[in-house]
Amino acid sequence: MKSTAPDVQLLRYPYRDLHACSAFPGRKWLQPGDALVWEAQSMEAPRSVSERPGGLSLIVILPEAAGDISESREVIGRLGLRPHGVLPPGSRFSPEDLAEVLRRPSIDLAADATEYLRWRGIHLGRGTVRLVRNILDLSADLRSVAAASRSLYVSRRALGRHMSSRGLPVPSHWLQIGRLLRVLYRLQNTTESVGSVGLSLGYPDGFSLSNQMERLTGHRPSLVRERFGWEWFFECWLRREASAGNFGPSRQTPTPYEGLDHTTAA
Repeated sequence: MKSTAPDVQLLRYPYRDLHACSAFPGRKWLQPGDALVWEAQSMEAPRSVSERPGGLSLIVILPEAAGDISESREVIGRLGLRPHGVLPPGSRFSPEDLAEVLRRPSIDLAADATEYLRWRGIHLGRGTVRLVRNILDLSADLRSVAAASRSLYVSRRALGRHMSSRGLPVPSHWLQIGRLLRVLYRLQNTTESVGSVGLSLGYPDGFSLSNQMERLTGHRPSLVRERFGWEWFFECWLRREASAGNFGPSRQTPTPYEGLDHTTAA
């Protein structure tokens, strides 16, 4: 990235170039795996960053005047920007470097997912946040809601009633998206086959994994492997759930992100 580059640029598949992004990014031309790269000159975010659509990842490169990186992260957190990654000042990053940041696995998948929900305007009560995080954590090892319910010391029926009463998708869908996010990390960071990844994560075969992924998100593993990041994938799931009526009338559902509804991308 050159010093003469605009402050905000778009990183797109196949992640070889950065594209100028002077205007607010419209939803219809965004594609799975796109990310905004903001080379901050100050801590005042431009509209294209602060009001970016759901599913569009953000990578922030701190300004030269930034102090301690942890303090800068706190400032960014208070701005409500929810970046995918924060990079130190004084360095130049190639598109390939930024793509590596984009596909890096989450340290805390459950916390990141529930924070994403809040950022998208899906506000959950404290108890429900804790419950969703627990289910997503359990998705690392458990395959069924019955097993998750036993681990949470609550009946399967009570767990379902809790989600239904709050206008949220059923527990099994939270468990399944948690499992699929773990599949995504493996696909994007290894050369293992879909079948091998599926078997290692509890799916009977690659065909079953691929079918479930397409049913829940509209995308196949082949696309997920090459379009980095997880936010776009999670957004696709939210949109599928909303379109199926799995968010109740009392629950604010996310604004459509048309660019992610296509199963293929240019």
